[in-house]
Amino acid sequence: MRAHYPRLNRTSYAAASANAASSKARRALHAAAAPDHGWRGSVPPGLGAPAAHHLGSLLSEGLRPGALELAAAIRSASAVSDGGGGGRAAGRCLHGLAVKAGRVASSAVVAKAVMYMYGRSGALADARLVFDEMARPDAVCWNILITASSRGGRFEDALGLFRSMLACGVAQCMPTAVTVAVVVPACAKWRHLLTGRCIHGYVVKAGLESDTLCGNALVSMYAKFGGSRAVDDAHRAFSSIRCKDVVSWNSIIAGYIENGVFQDALVLFGQMISQGFLPNYSTVANILPMCSLTEFGRYHGREVHGFVVRHGLEMDISVCNALIIHYSKVYEMKAAESVFASMDVRDIITWNSVIAGYVMNGYHSRALYLFQGLLSTGIAPDSVSFISLLTACAQLRDVRSGIGVHGYIFRKPALLQETSLMNALVTFYSQCDRFDDAFRAFTDILNKDLISWNAVLSACANSEHHIEEFFRVLGEMCRQWDSVTVLNVIRMSAICGIRMVREAHGWSLRVGYTGETSVANAILDAYVKCGCSQDASILFRNLAGRNIVTDNIMISCYMKNNCVEDAEEIFNHMADKDLTSWNLMIQLYAQNDMDDQAFSLFNHLQSEGLKPDIVSITSILEACIHLCSVYLVRQCHTYMLRASLQDIHLEGALLDAYSKCGNITNAYNIFQVSPKKDIVTFTAMIGCYAMHGMAEEAVELFSKMLKLDIRPDHVVFTTLLSACSHAGLVDAGINIFKSIREIHRVEPTAEHYACMVDLLARSGRLQDAYVLALDMPPHAVNANAWGSLLGACKVYGEVELGQLAADHLFSMESGNIGSYVVMSNIYAADEKWDGVEHVRKLMKSNDMKKPAGCSWIEVEKTRHLFVANDVKHQDRSCIYDMLGSLYQQIIDTQTQNTTTMQSLLTASLRN
Repeated sequence: MRAHYPRLNRTSYAAASANAASSKARRALHAAAAPDHGWRGSVPPGLGAPAAHHLGSLLSEGLRPGALELAAAIRSASAVSDGGGGGRAAGRCLHGLAVKAGRVASSAVVAKAVMYMYGRSGALADARLVFDEMARPDAVCWNILITASSRGGRFEDALGLFRSMLACGVAQCMPTAVTVAVVVPACAKWRHLLTGRCIHGYVVKAGLESDTLCGNALVSMYAKFGGSRAVDDAHRAFSSIRCKDVVSWNSIIAGYIENGVFQDALVLFGQMISQGFLPNYSTVANILPMCSLTEFGRYHGREVHGFVVRHGLEMDISVCNALIIHYSKVYEMKAAESVFASMDVRDIITWNSVIAGYVMNGYHSRALYLFQGLLSTGIAPDSVSFISLLTACAQLRDVRSGIGVHGYIFRKPALLQETSLMNALVTFYSQCDRFDDAFRAFTDILNKDLISWNAVLSACANSEHHIEEFFRVLGEMCRQWDSVTVLNVIRMSAICGIRMVREAHGWSLRVGYTGETSVANAILDAYVKCGCSQDASILFRNLAGRNIVTDNIMISCYMKNNCVEDAEEIFNHMADKDLTSWNLMIQLYAQNDMDDQAFSLFNHLQSEGLKPDIVSITSILEACIHLCSVYLVRQCHTYMLRASLQDIHLEGALLDAYSKCGNITNAYNIFQVSPKKDIVTFTAMIGCYAMHGMAEEAVELFSKMLKLDIRPDHVVFTTLLSACSHAGLVDAGINIFKSIREIHRVEPTAEHYACMVDLLARSGRLQDAYVLALDMPPHAVNANAWGSLLGACKVYGEVELGQLAADHLFSMESGNIGSYVVMSNIYAADEKWDGVEHVRKLMKSNDMKKPAGCSWIEVEKTRHLFVANDVKHQDRSCIYDMLGSLYQQIIDTQTQNTTTMQSLLTASLRN
């Protein structure tokens, strides 16, 4: 390390001035020392009031100020010289007066005051000139120069001066504890750990290790370098301090917190109190924010809060702000609100902390309301306020308020300079699907950083319509990529298709980010979204670093492909499971009719201490529907009310569950009390009416939906057509089918055509149904339409049309035994036994067997399953005895009725 001042010159002030006549600083110094300054007999402006009064009194009486008076006046000037201007000018004038009076050379007190004044004002060259003029500078003079260099950010100069100080070899010039306390922080700021260790060696050699000032500085230095070794060094330095003070404890606690050793920091906090040291505001402000990062953080925070109240520290605004931040992080906003309400004085940090807490805890409307309260106080919001506000607006999709924030920012040039705020603005527009506004906000950013580029890339990746803009922006980034950039590329590739996903995978390998778990998970998820389960499985097996997200993605892949055993294998081997893991498995079991396993897992989830969420209840409702259990649906409904699970899609699922389990009253009640009815709610209720044969009510409800300007989708049209089909509302069904394309501008789907064929076939218009089935567009051709026609042919005894429909079905679904059975029955009803034999031969050639009939019933919360010719039911003896008894009663009733009819007939004949 090269020192800025390698040698110490002992030249006179005049010689120094002559040798540096070209120096601007030295020319100013000469001017200050000239005989005529324009203030003879008066006080120079820029002094503090006491010093100006005292010095003015001396000058007015024609007396020459002494060394102590000059030193006091110069120190007074240095107190206001940090910003330059009048304080520095006054200091220079006083320096000139001192030089003229010969006080600088003769008085060390004046010389030190002048050096200190120049050091405070940043005039290091002038301070060095005075230092060089001194005959016998002591350690204090060196300390003044080292402090000035360190304060000015010239850390290399500070360390060079320290070495020169050691090289003097004069006892009075040797570094003191103050010197160490000044130069050690310079090592930390300059990131020179080796130099810091060397200074630590000198401290030990000089016997200063136990000094409080030195020890505190060393603890703080080691803590700032980070790493486990640095933490150990900091603790050793702390242990060496003989007389620890509050600063010592604060330094070691802050060091542990900076290096992520949160639990040990809490232990030190407890030791500090137990050893009789009273934590101050700084201690509490340090310890509170990290409580939320520990295992029992919310309880530790309450203990610290109790300590704050007991010792009267709650009056400090920084402590209250720290309490608000802590309670926000542990999701206890009521406690945060209580602290906020108890504060007599609030600053912008206080308001920002509560607003950010509301946003963090999902209370976005409250955040907007509190921001209005901030405006009413007269405190000007800053960039942090608006970042939280934009986040709340994005979550609420409150575009109007967000645009208002943008307008305010545009009117404040200082806010336009805040890159982080402009990035938040880009993100807001992106999340509200306003790409053009997001891109305009991006172009308005004056100093774009990597977050800015990633924000606009994320905006492009939200839609498949901005692929060109995405890759154009990516090319303009000039290879300034990070993992977020790579994640955005992978997101966009999933939209573009499997080929682009493979290219993105290769690109991620080349730029070296696939080692990051988040990137690997994104690639895995992209393969799953593109339906490439084999590629996903290969990547999953080869991933070195997995986490819960990795396993969940793979379980979702197996869920989409109904691979129950593969999903179970991953789930059972997961060391840690989150709620998503349990929800995925419950959904997998439910969609594969494994209802017992779904309910068992649902109960196990709660025994693990987890609380079912909206996804959990939605999944288990599907299993309730399979069992047709109103009792279980009511349990889910009760849990929803108790847990305050409010979601429009969950309400629709609950309504559908009640409907499919036969309870139309509860379904209608849910629909009626729903505060925000949307397409999902209306579709569920229309489906409920359709399922219960109430087609006219379904059509009427559809009309009400249209009057509310709710745009129908293909699902509600399918439901309506199905209702009309089962109720025989032919004209209404035809009108709805025509309106799909002509009025609502929706292309009819295969389901719509199948419903129309079924509608016409059920009403006996078989020829029209056949023509419509033949005229279906290629994308709408499906087996359901021909199956409906075949079923109607059986009802109406149409053999020829039945044969045509069956031919289409046999070619489309050769493995569906139901079509063969129906066609066989049509032949049998028409006594065409050759046709029956032909169909049976086809069934045998395809190795088809008709599955046994199955039914079930729920009695006293217990489900009973019945299969044809089943002899495994536990109550089969009682059941068969009852059936025998009922059968005998039927025979006896028939015999009695026959006897009665014969008697009546005989009597009537006799008459």
